[in-house]
Amino acid sequence: MRRTKQIRHAGELPEPPKERSGPIVPVLAFAGITVAVMQTLLVPVIKDLPVLLSTDPANATWVMTATLLAGAVSTPIMGRLGDLYGKRRMLLASLAVMVVGSLICASTDDLVVMITGRALQGFAMGAIPLGIGIMRDELPREKLGSAMALMSSSIGVGGGLALPAAALVAQHADWHALFLGSAGLGVLAMVLTYALVPEPPLRAPGTFDFIGAFGLSLGLVLLLLPVTKGGDWGWTSAPTLGLLAASVATLLLWGLFELRTPAPLVDLRTTARREVLLTNLASIMVGVAFYAVSLVLPQLLQLPTSTGYGLGQSMVVAGLCVAPLGVTMMFVAPLYARISARRGPKTTLMLGMVIIAIGYGAGLGLLSAPWQTVLIAVVLGAGIGLAYSSLPALIIGAVDPSETGAANGLNTLMRSIGTSVSSAVIGMVLANTSVTMGSVQVPSMEGFRISFLIATGAVLAGLVLAAFLPSQRPSAHPVLLASSADSGPAPAVAPVGAAPAGSTGRTVRHDGALS
Repeated sequence: MRRTKQIRHAGELPEPPKERSGPIVPVLAFAGITVAVMQTLLVPVIKDLPVLLSTDPANATWVMTATLLAGAVSTPIMGRLGDLYGKRRMLLASLAVMVVGSLICASTDDLVVMITGRALQGFAMGAIPLGIGIMRDELPREKLGSAMALMSSSIGVGGGLALPAAALVAQHADWHALFLGSAGLGVLAMVLTYALVPEPPLRAPGTFDFIGAFGLSLGLVLLLLPVTKGGDWGWTSAPTLGLLAASVATLLLWGLFELRTPAPLVDLRTTARREVLLTNLASIMVGVAFYAVSLVLPQLLQLPTSTGYGLGQSMVVAGLCVAPLGVTMMFVAPLYARISARRGPKTTLMLGMVIIAIGYGAGLGLLSAPWQTVLIAVVLGAGIGLAYSSLPALIIGAVDPSETGAANGLNTLMRSIGTSVSSAVIGMVLANTSVTMGSVQVPSMEGFRISFLIATGAVLAGLVLAAFLPSQRPSAHPVLLASSADSGPAPAVAPVGAAPAGSTGRTVRHDGALS
């Protein structure tokens, strides 16, 4: 008897989840960590890039900027394509483009070719929201919380673990080996994903919004380009202000178009809901806080002791001191699941932000020894891990299952915008407060402490935003059927345990889990 593949669309209740998730969680988490490794691998050699690529420092920064811009553009687009045509398929495509980009970078010393390869690597950023979407579609309820937490935190986990490894390779091998390692991890992630991760059958209706994708891409490039290059161009220069103004105009026109198209790239009406909007704004603040520690601690650890405050550590030791940031993020994923099950993801997000604020506040007086930086990394890793783990649950609890990829893609984009803003602002602070040592300018302790204060302020602002989120406590809220509140009839509401007439008896809770 011939078997046919069934594809479900929005508004249809999914089939019961599998009782055993098998290797889905570790495989998808490994894919996320691979993406993080790709982002981090050049950190140990950033200061050497002008020499390695035979260019000036301003041009060398494009090697990092290209990855950021490509990742920001591709993340919401790949999320929407995953909703339409298959999340695993798009995950494999993202990893494949990253592998191609890695191989290009591994074979060149030319600046333009290197920038091209790094831009292709940036397309892998879509793997995070796509992995979260697959988990929602495939995992049983009791495993979904900790699985999404691990996937959401994988970007920090991979970055923390890759930093000392990349430093070790950079010190003892040709720097192109970093890209060969990235390509190898990408191929392994593809093979494991293809062999062990099923393709979820849920599909969103409609077609891909090419005009919306172009408009969003253009708007993001016009926005992030001056944010990342403003320090070099001057924040009040004509190129910076002109591009910022153009980004505002482009995104406004894009928004008007998206509101009128029947199958938008991003459903702005859903995005405007309080729970989605506030979660995305809080994500920006967490992104700012996350990146600050990555900018400050490695520099502080590697500055010579002759400065009076530098800790004089090698590149590898500096990476090892910062690595607990990622390790702690990984270990708090199960803790997040337990706290969220009792108190809801809103409480977990707020708790994570409080811990981040405590970590940065304590860090103002704990920057005089390597062991103190390790302590800071552990505390911040716990807070960032809890905060990052909460974000997918908050988003998933507020959107239709068919919009999971696009909605989480947009949330991942918000985090990227936060890290971009953090990089620009803290880079400007460190440059303006630098001191002269011999013939070079180095960051000052004042600049490091101001950077920590900025991160503290950002996370406190995020805490205020999170306080206005509606609670999603599983035991205290009604259950909503999986349908879009903005694109059809009002969803049926039933008490926990009740099923509407004619249904399969299964419902989707506010926290995104199936019951």
